[in-house]
Amino acid sequence: MADIGLSGIGGQKPSAGRVWGWLVRGEVGLAVGVIGIIILLILPIPAWTLDILLSLSITSAVLILMTALLIKKPLEFTAFPTVLLVTTLFRLGLNLASTRLILSHGHEGPHGAGQIIKAFGELMMGGNYIIGVIVFAILVIVNFVVVTKGSGRIAEVAARFTLDSMPGKQMAIDADLSSGLIDQDTAKLRRKELEQESTFFGAMDGASKFVRGDAVAGLIIVAINIVGGFLIGVIQHKIPAGEAATTYTLMTIGDGLVSQVPALVISIAAGFLVSKAGVEGSANKALVTQLAMNPISLGMVSASAGVIALIPGMPTAPFLVVAIAAGVLAWRRTVMESEPEIVIETAPAAEMEEEPIANSLAIDDVKIELGYGLLALINDLDGRKLTDQIRALRKTLAADFGFVMPPVRILDNMRLPTQGYAIRIKEMECGAGEVRIGSLMAMDPRGGQVELPGDHVREPAFGLPATWIDDGLKEEATFRGYTIVDPATVLTTHLTEILKDNMADLLSYAEVQKLLKDLGPEQKKLADDVIPAIVTGTSFQRVLQALLRERVSIRDLPTILEGVAEAAPHTASITQLVEAVRARLGRQLCWSNRGEDGALPIVTLSPDWEVAFSEALMGQGEDKQLAMAPSKLQEFIRGVREAFERAALAGDQPVLLTSPQIRPYVRSIIERFRGQTVVMSQNEVHPRARLKTVGQV
Repeated sequence: MADIGLSGIGGQKPSAGRVWGWLVRGEVGLAVGVIGIIILLILPIPAWTLDILLSLSITSAVLILMTALLIKKPLEFTAFPTVLLVTTLFRLGLNLASTRLILSHGHEGPHGAGQIIKAFGELMMGGNYIIGVIVFAILVIVNFVVVTKGSGRIAEVAARFTLDSMPGKQMAIDADLSSGLIDQDTAKLRRKELEQESTFFGAMDGASKFVRGDAVAGLIIVAINIVGGFLIGVIQHKIPAGEAATTYTLMTIGDGLVSQVPALVISIAAGFLVSKAGVEGSANKALVTQLAMNPISLGMVSASAGVIALIPGMPTAPFLVVAIAAGVLAWRRTVMESEPEIVIETAPAAEMEEEPIANSLAIDDVKIELGYGLLALINDLDGRKLTDQIRALRKTLAADFGFVMPPVRILDNMRLPTQGYAIRIKEMECGAGEVRIGSLMAMDPRGGQVELPGDHVREPAFGLPATWIDDGLKEEATFRGYTIVDPATVLTTHLTEILKDNMADLLSYAEVQKLLKDLGPEQKKLADDVIPAIVTGTSFQRVLQALLRERVSIRDLPTILEGVAEAAPHTASITQLVEAVRARLGRQLCWSNRGEDGALPIVTLSPDWEVAFSEALMGQGEDKQLAMAPSKLQEFIRGVREAFERAALAGDQPVLLTSPQIRPYVRSIIERFRGQTVVMSQNEVHPRARLKTVGQV
C-alpha cells in the first residue's frame, strides 16, 4: 500500500532526483513554500530553524529592494504585489513562531528564542530596554506612517489616472496602426503593456494594505509578548520581576526589530517601484543624473553650505566638505557644457551607411492626407473616429466584394486647406474635399437643396446638393426628413466610392496569391490544378481585375476558378474568360441587382441595336474591336440615358440586358458616361430569376 502512493508510471518508485526535480519546479516550490508558512502558524519549530528562516527573511528583503532599484521600468517587476503578499505572510508566520518560543522558553534566558533575536535585541537596546522600545516604535512609525502611506497614495493615484487614460491610449494605438506607423504585432505588444500597467498599479494600490496590516499586527504582537512573557516568567517560573522584564523585553524587542527591518526594506522597495513610473532606466537616473545635470543648482548648494559653515556655533567641517564637493561638480558641469562636443563615430559600418535610395521607391497603396484642422478626426472621443470607420470599411469591402483593402496611411499635409483632405491611390490624387469639424452635413434624399441656414456645398462623393449646418439644428433637420452625416462619415463615404472605382488597380499579384493561399484545403487543390497548369497567375489576376472593374464580387473564388478552368482550354482571351466566369456567377449577379420586390429589373436592347453592334465588330479573336460611327454612338448614348431616366422616375434601378457576344463592347461604351450602370448578358440570367422589363433602348 505504501508503494502505491509513491509509484510512478509503470509501478516504479520515483527516484530521489526526480522528487527533487518536482520540488525545484516553480509552481511546486511556491506551493510548498505557502504550505510551510501555514505550518509556521500551527506547529512549533526549534530555535535553530527560526534563525535560518529569519536570515532568509532579511536577505530576501534585500533582494527585493535591489531588484526594485535596478529595473528599468515598473512593468519589469509585475510580480511585486504577489511577492509582497507572500513576504508579509512569511513575516507573520515567523512572528507567531517566535512568540511561541519567547513565551515557552523565555525563562531559559535571552537565547531561548534563537541567536538572531538575541543579537538584534542587544544591539538595538544598548543595555536599556526602554531604548529598544523607543527605537522599535520609531521604526514602526516610519514604516507605517511615512513610507507605506506615501507609497499607497502614489499607487492609488497612479491606478486612477492609468484607468482614466486607458481609452485615450488605446485609441492612439489604433490610430498608429491604421495610419501604418506600427504593425499588428507592435500594436498587440503595446496593448498588452497598457493592460499590464493598469493591472499592476491597481494591484499595488491594494497590496499596500498588506504592509499596513503587518505593522499593526507587529505592534499587537509586541504588546502581547511583553505582557504575557512578564506574567509567565514571574508567576509560573518564579523569576524576579526586574529580570523577567529585562529578559522578555529584550527578546520581544529583538523579535519586533528582526521583523520590522525586512518590512521597512520591502516598503522602501515598493516606494521606489511606484514612484519611478515615469522614469526610464534604473533609480540612479532619477536620483543622480537628473539632480546633478544643472550647474546653477549645484552652485547654489555650494554657496548655501559655505554660508552655513561660517555661522558661529555651526560645525564647520561637514558643511565645508559639502560646499567644496558641490562647487567642484558645478564647475565640471559648466566646463562640459561650454566645451564643444567631440563625437567619435564607433558605429558599425552598416549603421553608418545612408538609407538605400531604393527605400524611397516604396509607395502607399491608399493614403489620406488631412489638413491641420482635421487632425481631431483621428482622436474624436464623442463620435466614431475616422480610424474606426476605415476599419469597418475594410470589413465591409471584404464581405461585399471579396476584396481585402490595403492598409490606409493617414498623415497631415500643411499645404492643404485647414479643413481639407485629399485621397491618394498609389500616390496619385483621386479625390479631395473639405469637411467642417463641429458641423453636420444635411442632404435632401429627393435631391433638392436643404432649406436650413448653413454653408451650401456639393457632397464630395456623389456631387449632390448638401449643407453644413450647426449641431444645434440636428433635430430640426431630422424632423424635415433630411439625411444627417458627420464629418468623418462624409470622408469615409468619399473614400468608399474611390476604392470601389479603383479596386481593380489595387488588386495586385501579391494580393491574389494571398486570396488563393487563404482558400480551404479542398478549394486549394482546385487552385493548384488550375494555376499555373491551365492559366497563369497573371491571367487569373486580370480576370479578377475585370470583374472588380464592373463591381462584381470575387468572394466566391472557387466558382471563379471553375469558370476559368472550363473556358481556358478553348480560349486565351481574357475577355472570353471573364464572360465565362460571369455566366457561372449568374445567381450572384441576379441576386445583387434585384429590386425591392425580389425581381430583376431589366432594360433590354432592341433588335436593331443588337444587329448594329454585331455588325460594328471588326477583327477576329482578341483583335476584335468595336468600329461604330460617332453619330451612331451618340444616338445610342442618348437612348440609354432616356431609358434609364424613365426607369429612375419609376423608382427602379435596372440593368441593361444584351446578347453575350456584344456585352463587353456595350459595357465599354456605357462605363464612360454611366459607370454605375450594370450590363448583363442573357447567359448571366439565372433560370430561377424573376425578370421585370422596365424599358428598352
